[in-house]
Amino acid sequence: MAASPTSAPTPGTAPLVTERLLLRPVRTADVPAVTRLWTDPEVRRHLGGPVTGQVVRIRQRRVVGAPGVHAVVRSADDVLLGLVTVEPAAREGETEVSYQFLPEHWGHGYAREAVGAVVEATLRDTPSVVALTQEANVRSRRLLEAVGMAHVSSFVEHDAHQVLYRRRR
Repeated sequence: MAASPTSAPTPGTAPLVTERLLLRPVRTADVPAVTRLWTDPEVRRHLGGPVTGQVVRIRQRRVVGAPGVHAVVRSADDVLLGLVTVEPAAREGETEVSYQFLPEHWGHGYAREAVGAVVEATLRDTPSVVALTQEANVRSRRLLEAVGMAHVSSFVEHDAHQVLYRRRR
């Protein structure tokens, strides 16, 4: 179970801290691990496939310190596990939360802990949060349900069946 966040994950504030994790802005030293998130076929299976080299290079220049992009770091050893991103007004005016984690860290509850903390912190300042995942991504759907989000619609986008989840304050 995720610990209560100690601060909202917004630019210019203290990092968000949970029982096992630190969520903070992306640093230059994080870029190699973050690049793996964009290029690993397993991570990208339900995200449209690996990102092309040109797009990776652009993202590498923009991700360090980017507003709303949170590096998820295991407190015990400072290992980067993944990213959680908050985009205000991203989907029809609602704040969207997205996430991706490196495969070797799946199955330990880190994503649930990090996403749950970010959703809780985000709901302090916005009336609702949405998240989108592919219908086939059963693990992601379970994670969203575990953090209190409810399935509200299904549709086809990017040539794949998608599901939208929402949680209100």
